Amino acid sequence: MDIANLLKRIGSILAFMYVMFAASVCTGEPQRIWTNDTSVESAPILNPGKPGIWINGVGEGFRPRTQTLGFNAGAAYGVLIFGGEERHHLSLLSASYGRMIGDVKGADSWYRGNLELRGELFGGVQFNSETCALIGLTPHVRYNFATGTPWVPYIDLGVGITLTGIRAPDLGNSFEFNLQAVVGVNYFIRDASAISFEGRYLHLSSAGIYNPNNGVNSIGIFLGVSTFF
Repeated sequence: MDIANLLKRIGSILAFMYVMFAASVCTGEPQRIWTNDTSVESAPILNPGKPGIWINGVGEGFRPRTQTLGFNAGAAYGVLIFGGEERHHLSLLSASYGRMIGDVKGADSWYRGNLELRGELFGGVQFNSETCALIGLTPHVRYNFATGTPWVPYIDLGVGITLTGIRAPDLGNSFEFNLQAVVGVNYFIRDASAISFEGRYLHLSSAGIYNPNNGVNSIGIFLGVSTFF
């Protein structure tokens, strides 16, 4: 099997996983509130007291070692910066796993929140000009701000590796590095389930290993779903 067909299959698998996960988050069973004698079924609202995820209610900071599994989809518009000669518009899907590291940082300060280490597998295609596939694996460092509300903003940086069919005039080989910078927000529709909206900058280049090395640069908008456990 050649690289192009392999990348297409991986992209199809990511797309299927994204759809199934989104459906499970949106159609999950309503939560129950238990009293001493009877149970009352409630609408799928936030449950601030769920142990193992939040320090002291939704949005107040995650407990150490809280984990997350997420899926994102979006499109990125190619920009001509840092020497790039062509625009590369990308359609991308990704799956990621993360883990909170340590306790809540910056108590009683505006930047109070959690540090998170993440790993991301992403793939997609360039849909303008020549159609080319790409797939990447990227470790990330993310900081989640504790706002005390269901809106939990985050900033994120990642550096990883990529295989792509994009070539001259901007790239010279299949193997490239990727650099990502992300600003986004999770909105918790349940105490352990969130939808996300983020802006992402993606850069591809070989760090001078291959020529040409003008680089691929794009800025995109992504939507996603995540579960925390």
